[in-house]
This record gives sequence, C-alpha cells and structure tokens, in this order.
Amino acid sequence: MSERHDVSFAELTTLRVGGPIDRLVTATMQQELVDLVRDADASGGRWMVLGGGSNLLVGDDGFDGTVIRIATKGIEVLPGAAAGSVHLRVQAGEVWDELVAFAVERGFSGLEALSGIPGSVGAAPVQNIGAYGQELSDVLVAIEFLDEGADRPRRISADELELGYRTSVLKQGLAGVVLSIELALHDTTAEREVLGQALGTPVAYAQLAGALGVQLGDRVPIADVREAVLALRSGKGMVLDPDDPDSVSAGSFFTNPIVSEHVARTLPGDAPRWYVEPEEPDEVVPLAELEAASPLDAFLAHQAEVEAAETRAHAEPSEPLVKLSAAWLIEHSGIRRGFALPGSRAAISSKHTLALTNRGGASGEELAQLARFVQGRVQAEFGIMLHPEPVLVGVEL
Repeated sequence: MSERHDVSFAELTTLRVGGPIDRLVTATMQQELVDLVRDADASGGRWMVLGGGSNLLVGDDGFDGTVIRIATKGIEVLPGAAAGSVHLRVQAGEVWDELVAFAVERGFSGLEALSGIPGSVGAAPVQNIGAYGQELSDVLVAIEFLDEGADRPRRISADELELGYRTSVLKQGLAGVVLSIELALHDTTAEREVLGQALGTPVAYAQLAGALGVQLGDRVPIADVREAVLALRSGKGMVLDPDDPDSVSAGSFFTNPIVSEHVARTLPGDAPRWYVEPEEPDEVVPLAELEAASPLDAFLAHQAEVEAAETRAHAEPSEPLVKLSAAWLIEHSGIRRGFALPGSRAAISSKHTLALTNRGGASGEELAQLARFVQGRVQAEFGIMLHPEPVLVGVEL
C-alpha cells in the first residue's frame, strides 16, 4: 500500500481533468483493498474508489476525502470447468485490455470484440461494458463484492446484477466495491487441434464483419478479431495513444438513448434505430405459500394464473422500445467533429462525435459546458435528452 497527498485527478484520468485529491491510497493486494475500504467506512469521512480513470469526469475542486486506487493484480484459471470452457477469476485492478490480450493469446474466446476498451476490470460490470457485438454480460459468471459497511466480501451472480445496456445494480445504487470478477470463456484447444486455429465467437456486428471481410455469424480467428477491433477503435480515437489528442477522452460520452417506438417515428427515416428485445417479468410464488396451501387453494391459484395469462395474451402489447444512435443525433443537431465552444479547450473529437476531448489544459467545467451544449442542441432539435456515460464527481450536467 502507498499513500500520497500531492496528486490530482488530472494525473489519474484519461480526460486529464480534475482537481486535487486530499488523500490517495493505492491497494495492490485484495486484502489491502478490503482493509482500506473498511477503514474508510469506519472513519465516517468521504471516500471513493478509483480504477483506471477512463470513465470519470471530475470537477476542478477535486475531492476532499480519501480516494482508494485499485491496483490489485491476478488472473487465475479456475479448476472444474466443463470441457470446451474455461473459468477465470480476475482481480479488479487488472487492466481490461491486458485481460483481453491474455485470453486471445491462450485461445480463450468471448472477449475479443471488447479489445481496446480502456479502464480496469473492476469497472467493467458496473456499466456492463460492450462493443462490436459483445457485452460483458455474455461471459460474466459472478463478481466478488464488498458491500459498503460490510465486514467480509460476498459473491454476487451475474443474474443478480441485472446487467443491461450500460447499466447494472452497481450503477443504480448498490454501494460497495468490486474486488474480482469470474468469467466463463470458450476454450478453443480442441478446435485448434482440428482446425489449426482458434476461432472467435460468431461475428455479431456489421461494421466489424465489414472490416474482416466476412458475413455476420461467421467465425474468424480470435487474433484477427482483436486486430480489426483495435484498428476500428483507433480510427475513432477510442484507443489510448499518447500521440493521438483525440484519445484524451472518456470514450463515448453519451449512451445511445432508448425511447418508445412512438418517439422513434418522429425522427427522419434515415436515423439509425434498433428494436430492443423486451424482457418478460418472472412470476415468483414464495415456496412457503405453496407448502401451506390446501389442494383446493392450489387449484384455485392455478386457475387464477391461467386466467391472468390468457388476459395478458389478449391485451394490447406494450409499445416496443427502440435504441437510437447518439452520434447520429449529435451530428444532425448541427454539431460536427472538432466542434468547440468559443475560447474553450474542450472539443468534440475530430474522429467521432460521441467523444468529448481535452485539447490541452481544459478544465472540468469546460468539458461540462460542452456536454451541456450538446445535450441542449439534441433536445432542441429532436426532443431527446442524452445521458452521460462517465461517472460525474463534483460536476453537474
């Protein structure tokens, strides 16, 4: 563990903005991390955790409290996986893209389309990271989690995390710290013996398929997928590169809005849109109620459920939901690549309208002003409010 008092968020975030940190402590082992979080909890003072700093916009006043930086390391292959599968336990402080490289080099498929995403492993389940047809939810088994105020960690299954498009119960208010994650990937060892190469999961994103020169659903070597994804992301300034000023960003700053079909119909016909599959709610009956019920009660309850199911089947279906392209909305609201407010050192990326960049010496407030301007233009033009993807600390949009 190390401790510093002479550092700012601008040194620790990919946007390179943010004021001073009162106290920064870095945990390199899981038990250190647990102890630091428990101590911070017990102190009653302000505290927060920091991973790779790639999804964070911090205000210029900084943070008057303790920042716990997660730098724990370790990728462990777990025993007992079924044939053709491999389970990994990965510490929260591992760099995400280094984990992807680890998997690709060993022929483990399921992460290759998530290449190049900046940040740490522990942050991945918070917003269910995804790109080019893959999401963390496709392979996540569970996380090891220390609840705020708890004495010891607990295991939370992926189902309990309610993972959705850039969201989870972690993002929606479950307070605590991700200590590690468990993944189930496909082990291509047996396939390689027959085919001579490690093939990835079926390509599920049109742009990626085009870059690879294949059809949707085709399987291609894992290493080729990784290389293609890195090239696509680099072309958008979405891979950290000290020689590329467009990569001084937090990646995609706004999430793609999900609206009703009625709202989607108000947009021009060429506006990209994707229908969102609805999730059927689960019907849960407590076991104790079933055990306590008489045969007659059970029969009546069954009949009531049948009638309710028939009613639902004949009822008007709920309006479908549609996901829109935030980049399209921004561009068609009149904001172009490279746009900046007069006198501001914050600008839209010259490669991709979804990224807000620090062109050198920008303040947190300048980034926030630009974000608010983008939100205002899109809302005025289309009546749709864009929501930020990064975590905001000490700033408001």
